[in-house]
Amino acid sequence: MKKVMIAMSGGVDSSVAAALLKEEGYEVIGGTMHIFPDYEEATDREDHCCSYSAVRDAKRVAQKLDIPHFVFNLQDEFQDKVIDYFVDEYSRGRTPNPCVMCNKEIKFEALHRKAIEIGCDYIASGHYAKIEKENGRYILKKGLDENKDQSYMLYVLNQEQLSQTLFPLSEYTKDEIRAKAKELGFEIHDKAESQEICFVPDDDYVRFLDTNYPEISKDGPILDSEGNQVGTHHGLSHYTIGQRRGLGISMGYPIYVTELDYENNAVIVGKDDAVFSDGLIAEDINFIPFADIDGRMEVEAQIRYNSYPVKAYIEKSTENELRVEFEEAQRAVTPGQSVVFYLDDLVLGGGIIKKSFKIS
Repeated sequence: MKKVMIAMSGGVDSSVAAALLKEEGYEVIGGTMHIFPDYEEATDREDHCCSYSAVRDAKRVAQKLDIPHFVFNLQDEFQDKVIDYFVDEYSRGRTPNPCVMCNKEIKFEALHRKAIEIGCDYIASGHYAKIEKENGRYILKKGLDENKDQSYMLYVLNQEQLSQTLFPLSEYTKDEIRAKAKELGFEIHDKAESQEICFVPDDDYVRFLDTNYPEISKDGPILDSEGNQVGTHHGLSHYTIGQRRGLGISMGYPIYVTELDYENNAVIVGKDDAVFSDGLIAEDINFIPFADIDGRMEVEAQIRYNSYPVKAYIEKSTENELRVEFEEAQRAVTPGQSVVFYLDDLVLGGGIIKKSFKIS
């Protein structure tokens, strides 16, 4: 009998995933990560995967399913690989996606190692995505439920990680999973979705940064597109590309953040049309169905988690960077966010947005 550790957050998805794995005949072990930083006051909100209630709910489900449950202290790894990365990116005027980094370095790496240490063959999670094997390589596809598809967050997984990962919810919709949870008698069947950044309990990342890392917020100029100072900012981390509210200045027409100039510690603002880009340069590239690309390739590119893929063309610009050119200009292309490439429901891979560009 194959042994699998299911990453249990105390939520509906991972709880039902554990039940489905057991029904399929696996020897199932529940694993919950303790990652919340000691310098933040923990919350007991039900919609946070790092709350006290999350651990309690995971243990209750494990008891109901009669499976072992362990809590693994991964605070140091999480601080090093996720929180420090999060802070560093904001300090450089970029807008990171910590969930992508957590999947890459913590859930499917550090927690996976714990699973291997206790004799597991696989790690599993409640993500809505699908893993298959084709032409000798493991591939990643979108989950059945388009409204819950989480493949965007998983493009960073490598072949070894994919080969030892199970996604039991790939063929289910969220409504079906909630119905299954109720059928199983799980008290958490109607539990709210986990929201925002797990290590920021009040969902206020600016407060988190200013309280714990005040050194990264330095006053600087707000400049218009001509280089004229029109205001003063109190830290690049307070802003993101496309932002309109909270600028504290009036120019007689709507203005938006168009660039965060780290070298000069300046926030650049302009009219709405200045927020659109024809393309981007991506770094830290990971491809899944193949090791690399040769030449120009037509894809669908998704530039943030809550957006939709759009037609684009990709090609190598350097050995470690990719040029992405959109068929139609896209709004608020944001350095630090991930761009993920698709062909229909197949995830080709992705990378981190380094910068955007316009074609004159």
